[in-house]
Amino acid sequence: MEKSLTMSKKEINRIDTICRIERGEETIERAANILGMSERQMYRVLKRYRASGEAGLCHALRGRTSNQGIAPDLSKKVMRLFREQYSDYGPTLFSEKLEEHHQITVSRHTVTRWLKKEHLYIAQRERRRHRRKRERRSGIGELIQLDGSIHDWFEGRGSACCLIVMIDDASSRQYLRFATSESTESVLSCMRGYIERYGIPSAIYTDHGSVYYDNAKPERLTQYGRVLECLNIHAIYANSPQAKGRVERSNRTLQDRLLKELREQNISTIAEANSFIENNFLDRHNQRFSQPEGLPDVHRSSKGIDLERIFCYQTSRCVNYDYTVSLNASFLQIEKSAAPMPPPRSRVVVQEWFNGTTHLFWNDHELSFSFCKVRPKQHTPRKPPAPDHPWRLRCFNYSKEQQKNTTNV
Repeated sequence: MEKSLTMSKKEINRIDTICRIERGEETIERAANILGMSERQMYRVLKRYRASGEAGLCHALRGRTSNQGIAPDLSKKVMRLFREQYSDYGPTLFSEKLEEHHQITVSRHTVTRWLKKEHLYIAQRERRRHRRKRERRSGIGELIQLDGSIHDWFEGRGSACCLIVMIDDASSRQYLRFATSESTESVLSCMRGYIERYGIPSAIYTDHGSVYYDNAKPERLTQYGRVLECLNIHAIYANSPQAKGRVERSNRTLQDRLLKELREQNISTIAEANSFIENNFLDRHNQRFSQPEGLPDVHRSSKGIDLERIFCYQTSRCVNYDYTVSLNASFLQIEKSAAPMPPPRSRVVVQEWFNGTTHLFWNDHELSFSFCKVRPKQHTPRKPPAPDHPWRLRCFNYSKEQQKNTTNV
């Protein structure tokens, strides 16, 4: 029975050259140059050919397990773990979890190859590049990209919520905060937390959402725009999602990694999620993905700045003649105090802080006030007396005869 022999093209090309050496038509030195090997290696190949024939030209490990290969039992164990616990994990995250929780060190490339062999992983097709890549900023805090990611973060264990993401353009360092929605209060609260932790950045990059930009009247500042103006932060607005791709790609990574971390910790509320991010996840994630080495930090210090008066809802109101100010279908009665009082028809600033308190300011002086239980009565001026009213006649000292004539008229 004939035995089949599997050979590569490189090994097949060696047969003709070695045969010419055996016939004396070629020297060993020139044959080594033709085959691209050293003369010493040529002698070893020729020796194997004379001992085993054409089979001696095949690689000795062909059909055998590599000496550096991983044991088949370990591969089966890893695939079993993937099916039972990590069926929706990507190869990179799965390999990290194997080392962290199971003390199994396998590269992500090996895991990818095993998953593809078992038809458990299909690589995503790379999107066609159609934009010129923008270079990163040169300093930490020079540009911060901000975006909200609305997602079912608790996978049905709790209501859907929004993750506010702030990522530094230069170092990819992130700051995260969960909220019920991408509202003005949640965005400003996240910004305040970032500033208290890292400092005041030079610019913030967002989309044209209603929280950040008034599309109806672009010249009018939103509460977000007012805060940036107070802190001297430059506002940049992206015209497409691809323009702020760094934070968009970060959202995709977090929807994979953070979602599974929340699942492992069985977290189902926003308060628990924010506590987990602050005390556990954020530092580990930044250590894994950020690259701050060698970059200067250009954040400005917030020391001496009253952030409570900046990060709030602020509106301007007119003082009525009865020293009341209208606010949200109610009225604030300005109380008399030692502080300078605003004259009627002047403008005062009303601030609603996120802790639930309301404050009234005029020329940087805080005014004391009380909420009116009932709406103040509108002042209605009296009608002037009629021309023949006795009061008018007495005021002008008319005689009785003149009063009588005037009355008859």
